Amino acid sequence: MKQKMFTKEQYEKLVANYKAQDGSKTFKAVVKLFNPSGLGTWYLSELNPDTNEAFGLCCLQDKEYGYVSIDEIKAQRCPPFGLPIERDKFFKSNHYDLVECKELR
Repeated sequence: MKQKMFTKEQYEKLVANYKAQDGSKTFKAVVKLFNPSGLGTWYLSELNPDTNEAFGLCCLQDKEYGYVSIDEIKAQRCPPFGLPIERDKFFKSNHYDLVECKELR
């Protein structure tokens, strides 16, 4: 069964955070996405519904704050099995700020 990238509640919270943004980028992580077969974790706190770009902590080679295209994440298939990026359904939404997420694994 294919898993959605976000639940309805997570999507609404990500968009609400984007609309309430004052430039401080202090919202808590709403969702955690990860590569099920290797490197790549994203802790996202905001989503622009017009561009489908999210802001958060991206953990690839380095841990960096920035924007990521959800369309690109959805299109990605992870070697060697071609698995899609997944949502961590056990991640506690709105529990950790992005600085705290740097320490999670």
